Amino acid sequence: MQATLNLDADAGAAPKTEASSTRRVAAASLAGTTLEFYDHFIYGSAAALVFPKLFFPQSEPLVATLLSFASYGVAFAARPLGAAVFGHFGDKLGRKSILFITLLMMGLATFLIGCLPTFGQVGMLAPVLLVVLRIVQGLALGGEWGGAAIMVNELDPGGKRRGLLGAVVQIAAPIGLLLANGAFALVTWSVSEEAFLSWGWRVPFLMSAILVGVGLYIRLNVQESAVFEKDAAAHEGHAPIVEVLRDYKPQLAIAFFARLGGDIAFYVFTLFLLYYVPTKLGLPRSVALNAVLMGAVAQMLFIPVAGWLCDRIGRRPVLMIGGIGGALWAFVFMQMVQTASPAAIMGASFVGMVLVSFMFSPLASFLPELFATRVRVTGASLGFQFAGVFGGALAPLIATGLIARFDSVTPVAIYLAIVCLLIAVAAYAARETAHIDLKDAGH
Repeated sequence: MQATLNLDADAGAAPKTEASSTRRVAAASLAGTTLEFYDHFIYGSAAALVFPKLFFPQSEPLVATLLSFASYGVAFAARPLGAAVFGHFGDKLGRKSILFITLLMMGLATFLIGCLPTFGQVGMLAPVLLVVLRIVQGLALGGEWGGAAIMVNELDPGGKRRGLLGAVVQIAAPIGLLLANGAFALVTWSVSEEAFLSWGWRVPFLMSAILVGVGLYIRLNVQESAVFEKDAAAHEGHAPIVEVLRDYKPQLAIAFFARLGGDIAFYVFTLFLLYYVPTKLGLPRSVALNAVLMGAVAQMLFIPVAGWLCDRIGRRPVLMIGGIGGALWAFVFMQMVQTASPAAIMGASFVGMVLVSFMFSPLASFLPELFATRVRVTGASLGFQFAGVFGGALAPLIATGLIARFDSVTPVAIYLAIVCLLIAVAAYAARETAHIDLKDAGH
């Protein structure tokens, strides 16, 4: 009788333990990745608002803006290297270790950016140091996303809720964006323009030290992926990046094009406004910041919706909705922005980011499902981050250059529409992976 009771108690405890583990992993992935994106986005905001004046003042305004955006894009170029390095160790040694290292790297680099001297104080050394620290940020974020996405995916190898779990990782981006732009909005509201350029811009960077400390504490209490440990024998004596490049070329191509358009749409529907609204429309900077915040709210609301739909109707239909919808909205968005109405600009950004949610949310489940366990971090990370080089890294330069060349936003809308349609093409070319078992992934 006593033995039966003990067995029953153990049986009841198992689901509770599993649920607790799921919550810990999900919380660790959300907290850490949010902080990584916060650090990434405060740089993007500063690149549009202050870096042209403080780190590239020797150039003409347009050139200074382009140089500042180029320094922003350097991190995207570093991301594939971070994906390769941390993907290798994630597939060889485990997912948990890379999540701790990448968060620490990002936090230190961001804090040090807040301590940098400006061009007026040390000359050319200032932009050089800025770019070096930006590269460190890129390496860290290149490894972060893959590790976090795979950790939550491997909580559900059977595939009933991987889309929703993946949304936990993806929602970190708008939360980070909201925190970053909220920090800049608070500082710009609290101090004068002179004080902001003197020291206020440093505050959001320095604050990251506190946030990263919280994230590191949470991640210390996470256990290694059970799927990885079960397949541990397969991780001995193999080179993940060699295997991915040799055997997974179609999957890499699908991952690349599925990700590319969403990255560009994200930039155009949000960060582009930080440049265009004050410099071309002559509106207060707060209008652009508020529009970016509205876009972040849209993603926070609809990324979980898109993740839930991924588990109901599949990854491919959700990606197609986002891609085709984004291509059409690109032209409407530009027309609404051109009205110079703050309400229209914020509405355009909100709807645009709803569509980006449908492009972005499925990636944290769809990309890992393209690759086998032994190369999953490397494959998903490389596909995701290589797209960033041609997407987020080049989008600010291309959009700014198109406007300067044609004095019109229509070419930017065409550029965005083309890359959004590529998402639908990639989804159409892929097989549906929503309900496969992860042991069958990559075959």
